Amino acid sequence: MMNIPCLYAIVRFCPFLETEEFANAGIIMIAPEHGFFAYKLITRRHARVTNFFEQLDGAVFKTAMQNLKEEFERAGAMLRQHGIDRKYQLSDTEFAKSVFAEIVRPREAVIKFSKIRGVLADDPAAKLEDLYGYYVERDFVTKEYREAVLERTMRRWIFDAGMANKFGRIEIGNEEYHATFPFVEQNGTELVQVVKPLNLAQDQPSKILDHGGQWLFRIQTLQRKRLLPTRVLFAVEGPDGQGPRQQAYADIVGNLRDSGATVHSYSEKEQIMRFVQDRGTVGSS
Repeated sequence: MMNIPCLYAIVRFCPFLETEEFANAGIIMIAPEHGFFAYKLITRRHARVTNFFEQLDGAVFKTAMQNLKEEFERAGAMLRQHGIDRKYQLSDTEFAKSVFAEIVRPREAVIKFSKIRGVLADDPAAKLEDLYGYYVERDFVTKEYREAVLERTMRRWIFDAGMANKFGRIEIGNEEYHATFPFVEQNGTELVQVVKPLNLAQDQPSKILDHGGQWLFRIQTLQRKRLLPTRVLFAVEGPDGQGPRQQAYADIVGNLRDSGATVHSYSEKEQIMRFVQDRGTVGSS
């Protein structure tokens, strides 16, 4: 093991200085004694970030990332001139550390950085990928964790609409079969409507089909046993881009709608809240 000492910082997108909320958007790393300087920024799936800041124009994030990339490229060129890549005999590790510290210094801007952190790595490039996966892609997040986040956000929407006392987490069914929904409205003992945030953004088509199919089975079984109200809404978060994952997502959404459930993208907050507040309209979209 080489145990190369590396310094890194997390790139944070913070568009609203008043609230100090941020989303991790990249990693920048340097190993000056090893001649390594690199970074990785979000270049796709940026909807996850822009959807978090609902009032923000998505172009702001794209522009900020492009400007940051150019800044990093200029810093990399400067470091190479001073021998960071060991092509010259002028390598100055202290200079490299000072440049890195200047890049990630605290600033009043939409881009901020975490404190500089240290880590030992056999392969700095591989470690950069690992850190990006953990802090930006959130590899540790399970579908259950993500759905808990979606539920918390939706609970805030319902609270802000003055309807918090109308919905509860309830187990629907009987001794033979039952399932728990996070948002259930009742009128006495009668079920009025159920709402379920659903994460279908898994990294493999089979996982999307498995998780979506599980909920499809649940509602079909409850419907068959006449245990479910007619008003059922799934607020679904899906994958970005095209390809097999998108096809798997489309299949599940189509099957849910065929079952009689209403399905909206989780990003469609207005449509979701309109469904929740308007009990007179039943159907799918």
